Amino acid sequence: QVKLVESGGGRAQPGGSLTLTCEVSGIKPSIYIMRWYRQVPGKEREMVAFITRTGENTHNIDSVKGRFTISRDNDKKTLWLQMNSLKPEDTAIYLCNAAHYASDLNYWGQGIQVTVSS
Repeated sequence: QVKLVESGGGRAQPGGSLTLTCEVSGIKPSIYIMRWYRQVPGKEREMVAFITRTGENTHNIDSVKGRFTISRDNDKKTLWLQMNSLKPEDTAIYLCNAAHYASDLNYWGQGIQVTVSS
């Protein structure tokens, strides 16, 4: 059974930091591209960052560049999103995603709430 389980969310003040963790089981992470998405009620789900299978390359959307860092450890089957300089507009449910590099296999975590407010 494939599971992606997010943790580390919660509430932070503007300018604060949180680190999200996604623990993966039931698949071999090294053959999956990993992504973090976020969703705000009433808006489309938005990809925040992705990281290639080996972790060699990453990409962040413009609104989080310089503030968020995606990383992974395939041996630990873990994906992270370090979020610094948080802004109220970062408030959302954050979800991790695993997409097989050569097929349409695609898995999602259940999501975790991040709230940025003073």
